[in-house]
Amino acid sequence: MTEPSNPQPLEQLSAIDQLPGDLMMWVLIISELLVFGAGLAAFLAVRITDPIGFAEAQDHLFRAGAGLNTLVLVTSGFLAALAVRAAHVGLIWRTRALLAGASALGVVFLVIKGMEYAAKFAQGIGTETHPFFTFYYLLTGFHAAHVVFGILILAVVGYRCTPRTVEVGAAFWHMVDLVWVLLFPVIYLLR
Repeated sequence: MTEPSNPQPLEQLSAIDQLPGDLMMWVLIISELLVFGAGLAAFLAVRITDPIGFAEAQDHLFRAGAGLNTLVLVTSGFLAALAVRAAHVGLIWRTRALLAGASALGVVFLVIKGMEYAAKFAQGIGTETHPFFTFYYLLTGFHAAHVVFGILILAVVGYRCTPRTVEVGAAFWHMVDLVWVLLFPVIYLLR
């Protein structure tokens, strides 16, 4: 006969055991942050070689749209955090509504980003125009792909609405937010 295990008090759990959600999602999040960090480091390293060219290229960006997108994603992350709280108290429909709101704002982000890309293409600005735009499209496009993937994760999490799945989905979504909060000032504002 086995003895029932006693749950450990929170202060006795390791840091890994205290992470919300799933360990493998955290492995994915950390690996993605490292990839984005390497991309930003490469961007900054190349920028040093041509600061005037990078500043001139940066003048073609739509900073107001990027600022609006920052507000959209931060608000979306707030809704995801509220969804986690709602899931923990068993408010399934509220959790789903908050996740749907977070996802809808993710779509708004993609629409604004798509409009920005369309404007650049209409001006004849592509990846070959200048190294700045090579990095711009690479980093923001990779981020946009993560937004699409995050929206899909939130949809699945909304369907399988448990506190653990909502935590996992929200953790990924917060990574998407964090990456944009780092990309925005480096690409759009840093002179």
